[in-house]
Formats: sequence, structure tokens, C-alpha cells
Amino acid sequence: MKGYNYWSYAPYKPFFAEVGDIYICRIAPGEDNIHFEWLETESEYEVFYRRRGEEDFASCGTTDKNEYDLLNLETETDYEFYVCSGEKKSRIRLARTGKTVGTVVNYLHPDDEAYSFSGKYLCSPSLVRHPEGFLLASMDVFCGECPQNLTLIFRSDDNGETWHYVSELMPCFWGKMFIHKGELYMLSCSTEYGDLLIGKSTDGGKTFSAPVTLLRGSNGKNGNSGFHKNPQNVMAWGGRIYETLEWGTWKNTEYGHAAMVMSCDVNDDLLVPENWSFTEPVKFDYFVPELEALQKPVMTIEGTLAVSPEGELLNIMRFGKRNNVLAYKVNTENPEAPLEFNSLIHFEANFSKFMIKYDAVSKKYYSVATRLYENSSEWARNLLSLMSSADLKNWEVVCDLMDYRHCDCEEIGFQYVDFEFEGNDIIYLCRTAMNNPHNFHDANYSTFHRIKNFRDL
Repeated sequence: MKGYNYWSYAPYKPFFAEVGDIYICRIAPGEDNIHFEWLETESEYEVFYRRRGEEDFASCGTTDKNEYDLLNLETETDYEFYVCSGEKKSRIRLARTGKTVGTVVNYLHPDDEAYSFSGKYLCSPSLVRHPEGFLLASMDVFCGECPQNLTLIFRSDDNGETWHYVSELMPCFWGKMFIHKGELYMLSCSTEYGDLLIGKSTDGGKTFSAPVTLLRGSNGKNGNSGFHKNPQNVMAWGGRIYETLEWGTWKNTEYGHAAMVMSCDVNDDLLVPENWSFTEPVKFDYFVPELEALQKPVMTIEGTLAVSPEGELLNIMRFGKRNNVLAYKVNTENPEAPLEFNSLIHFEANFSKFMIKYDAVSKKYYSVATRLYENSSEWARNLLSLMSSADLKNWEVVCDLMDYRHCDCEEIGFQYVDFEFEGNDIIYLCRTAMNNPHNFHDANYSTFHRIKNFRDL
């Protein structure tokens, strides 16, 4: 056995883990069907399935392809299935049928242990259009008290209509893919509150060379502070590229997460750690009188970057005061200077990660965000809306995209959207929990969506 000098795998196989001789790499259930794919190694395969809990598997056919559709199934029903070829066999996988939203990029049943070495739920949607024309979507596999260090990457060659497996990264958590000078990069943590990593792929995500460690973190599961980030837009501004991050942990009772921004000259090599600058972490303080009544620790986390109409680069953060977000000003003259408090902004989607982007055509800011509503829990994530603002301060709801207020907010979640402008449309990737997930937070789907002619809505 030789050493391995890449970040990417297809697939990653821990020693002694039950991954199967044939690797099922993507599952996409529908209302009465289950589509699944595997990495092709043989010339012919036989597929077996059963309702979960039944004693015997039934053969449902053979194929010479590396994908299969189980059809005419009962809706809202759990099924088990596997693939074999001669003596080779995949591990048994799980899926539940039922109505979904958008296009399913990938699915993971909450009781499926296929990725238990990392987690059991899908998180951290990241979406990017590659310069060669195809779309890439990534998501990590998480679960509290699990290692949380595997990211899966999928590709669409037809503008999101269909998706297929590309590769996976280990270790990679909270990752964001982005394009810089025609090259694909991934910026992530090694695990929850772990090291800050960056790597590059020159073949469309199939392979990534070994990641570079930009800063050392820790292991937040034991309460120690480390780096926190989320898949946010990597912004070019004033000759530098910027991204947000935080230092802290949910278990930190003093300050929670301290705000930071990282940046690099656009002409420097992004894979050289010394080329990056980091602002000193800023703990939350009670900047204005209306915040004095808040109890510690106050949540400031998951900042998104936007340039204000006044030309100031702002880090706008999810914040622990209902319907408010907190804006810090970035010192663009001194890339290591601490962030400075700028303002509070009324924003009805502040209790879940959100992203803000500026549309130069309409001269408006947009967000696809999980909106709170009257009498909702602060953690409700069953209403996803398109919101816009002309000045970054006053926001209005353009339209509701997925409105499941009639459903139990503990069982439905549309969250952590990553979106891009595409001509007259917005495309987005959503961390989606529905059809009997573990709960609204622990998502079982990653779904792709398109908002057509969004400026006309």
C-alpha cells in the first residue's frame, strides 16, 4: 500500500468499513420510484429490492448500465436495495419514496449507515457553474458527535435537469466551490471547527490535489474554539478576493463565534498560505442601546459579503435578535484590521444561513432565504422566499418559493441555499428535509431549483 497525495477519492473507503464491492454513489427517490447509480466496474448487474422490514429481497431485473430505476413503488414507503455482479455486491442502501421539490441532486436516508464514518445527513450546499459549461454541486455529510469530514460532488451537463456523481473529498466540511481565473477551487474546514483548507482541481472536480492548510483550527466537539465557515459567495472587490469565517464554537459560553474575514490579492497564488490575510476575530459587543437586553452568548455566525450603495464592503451576519442581521464593515485598506460595527438591518430570515448577492442589471440585492413568519418558531425553516432590496437596508418579499407553513416545522426544512444569477434566472441548491427526515435540521435531500425570469416577479 502506497501513500496518497490527493484530496479527492472515488470513493473514499475507510479501512474495515462496509462500503461494498460495488459502490452506490447517488440516490434520487421520487414519488413512486427510486433512481440510483453506482460506479461501473462490471459488464452486467442484477438489482434486488424489498420494502423495508420484509424478509426476502426480490430480483427486479438486470442491466449493463451503472444506473437503475425502481418503478411503480408505493409512495411514502421505505425500501432497501442492492446491486450485484457475480460474487460482487454493493452494501444495502435505503430510500423513501414521496413527493419532492425541485430536482434531487442526492439523497441520504436518515437510517442509512453508508457514510457513518462521517455522518448521516446532507449539509452545506455549494453550487458553481464551471467555465466549461457544466454545473457542479457539493454537500457534506454531517451528524452531531460524528467526524463530519466527507464532501460529495455531483455534476450536471444539462443545466440541472440531471445529475451524476463526480468525486468526494476527505477531509472536507463546510466547503464552498468557486472559480478564480478559470480554475475550480474548494475552500473548507477539515471538520467542524477544524483546520482551514483550500485546494484546486484542473479537471472539473474529478481530482483535487492535496489541500493546503491556511490556518490551524481545533476539534469543536470537545468545546474548544476553532474555525467556522459556511458556503458563502467568494467576492472579488478592489483587487482582492474576500470570504467570511468565524472563530469559536456553539459550546463557547463567552462569545459564541467571533467575526472574521479572509482575503487575498487576485493576482497571487491562492494555494500559498502566506498570500492570505485574516482579520483579527471580533467578539460581539452591545454596540447600540437596542441590543443591551440580549443575553450572552449572542449568536453572530455565517456572515455573507455585500458592497453597500456607499461603496463599503460589509460582512452581514446571521444574528440572535429576531428579524435583524448585524453588519460589520471590512477595512479594505488594511486586510488584517478587525471588523467594525456598521449597523443593524431588519431582515426576516436571520435564524438560518442566508446569502446576499447584488444584481447589476436590476441594481438590486437579492437573497433566497428561510424566512420567519408570524407566530413561527425562531428555528422554523419551512418557508423559503426570494427577497430583494434596493439599498441593502429595506427588504421586501418578492415571492415565496416553497411555502410549507401548513406542515409541522419540526419535519420540514429548506435551508442554507447557495444561489447564482444565470441570465434572467436564479439557480440554487438547497439543503432540504422532508418525507420523514430525522428532523427539519438534519436534511435527507440536496435539491436543485431554478427561478425563471426573477426580475419580472
